[in-house]
Amino acid sequence: MEKRGLPAFLPLIFALLVILGIWIGLKLDYVTEGRQLFAMPSKNFNKLNELINFIEQEYVDEVSKEELVEKAINSLLEGLDPHSNYISPKELAAHNDPLEGNFEGIGIEFSVQKDTVTVITPIAGGPSEAAGIIAGDRFIKVDGVTIAGINIANEDIVSKLKGRKGTMVTISVLRRSSEKLIDFNVKRATIPIKSVEVSYMVNKTTGYVKISRFSKNTHSEFLDHALKLKSMGMENLIMDLRANGGGYLNSAIKLADEFLEKEQLIVYTEGKARPRTTYYATKEGNFKNTGLAILVDENSASASEILAGAIQDNDKGVIIGRRTFGKGLVQEQVLWPDKSAIRLTIARYYTPTGRSIQKTYSNGKQDYYKETYGRFERGELMEKDSIHFPDSLKYYTSAGRIVYGGGGIMPDYFIPLDTTEASLFLTELFQLSLVSQFAFEYVDSNRERMKQYRNFEHFNKTFSISEKLFNEFLDFTEKNGVKTDFTGLKKSGKLIRTRLKAHIARQQWKNEGFYPIINDLDHTFQKALSVLSNKGVLAEQPK
Repeated sequence: MEKRGLPAFLPLIFALLVILGIWIGLKLDYVTEGRQLFAMPSKNFNKLNELINFIEQEYVDEVSKEELVEKAINSLLEGLDPHSNYISPKELAAHNDPLEGNFEGIGIEFSVQKDTVTVITPIAGGPSEAAGIIAGDRFIKVDGVTIAGINIANEDIVSKLKGRKGTMVTISVLRRSSEKLIDFNVKRATIPIKSVEVSYMVNKTTGYVKISRFSKNTHSEFLDHALKLKSMGMENLIMDLRANGGGYLNSAIKLADEFLEKEQLIVYTEGKARPRTTYYATKEGNFKNTGLAILVDENSASASEILAGAIQDNDKGVIIGRRTFGKGLVQEQVLWPDKSAIRLTIARYYTPTGRSIQKTYSNGKQDYYKETYGRFERGELMEKDSIHFPDSLKYYTSAGRIVYGGGGIMPDYFIPLDTTEASLFLTELFQLSLVSQFAFEYVDSNRERMKQYRNFEHFNKTFSISEKLFNEFLDFTEKNGVKTDFTGLKKSGKLIRTRLKAHIARQQWKNEGFYPIINDLDHTFQKALSVLSNKGVLAEQPK
């Protein structure tokens, strides 16, 4: 098939996908803590230790022994595989917190607006809400130290607000209704980090759940949401795993268990020092009779691929979207006494048909992470015919359908990257986050007006982006350095208006207001609705 030329602005759009892909390498699937490394130092280990001491003592310039050790560790792991890595003590909490499902802090969602930390919403039941902090509050000082107007980095803000459970922090806030700073004494507490972003009923029989990662709490979170949807009449479920880079292996296994029959194979793992470990469905799942469509893309990885592979190989649902990332390696985390850690690949995992979905990493880590961009350049994200697998990677599901290994999960229904409304103008707006910034300022200036909407459903039915409001948005973008491109506006106008409404709704009702609006224009989501409405259709693939 002759490939069509790709518009010049598409690489800018796809850059967002590449950035997401790079972070997938920081995910882990299996964690064991507390192992002691190098309990019996070898001769070569002593040689390495002596070399580091020699450099520290004799090198012409001052060097840090700690930095030398970290460089040596990184160099050792660099040559293994892309997912074996060293994590410094400073980085470890940031990596672990989302997967542990909680952190200790003050409990707010915030963004930086005009170089000032601005509260999007205090987390319900959290310490900030209890102290009286509300949406729209601007943080000017933390414990007497000014943080507004000084170009402070996000990670520095987070480090000031986080702290041990039970400790106090004083936050000086500027509020629209007050000309003076208001001090709040906030007692830090354990704050949950949700891995299920949103759930809602799309129609009378179809539910939607979006899962952003597989943390320790994902299974219980999923049950809370999905059982509620089931009580509301859900017969079919759309599970959105797009951009879900993975997490704990056991969480993916527990979710698969909810949809499979007892004793159906979910996944197995095997490595040089790890004998084959096989995981089967253990019970009659709560949703074994629920129609299931799983949405995936090139940034769905690891635990997401385990779940998608188990469902696909057992013919218990359909996979819709684009080929997944291709991470089929299992890591074990080992802690050092200084609270740093290494994550070492100790096994490969295989789907029920025996597929390894790990893509090649023989050309090094850089090429490995750029591979998703290579799919874009080859046209794979636009044309299904651009994807080719050798017969040696062909496998058959329990119902006799053809599936492939060797580089991610290939969906049953391919949905190309949607570029029909894309333009350079749209790309600039997204890169500078101008849509979300304008939405925040609109809601922040109209909080009393927003109270007229009884709930999200009332807002969704009665609110629209008027010409007056849209022109105010265009004025806002001009003031922020993006000149209105009327050709781009003609092409992307509908999408921009929809995004504006969705982001305004998100400010008031969080993700419960955002996704029901944005999914109306989502081709992958709409395909799932269509497939689930046709009970007799499983997949387009031939047997």
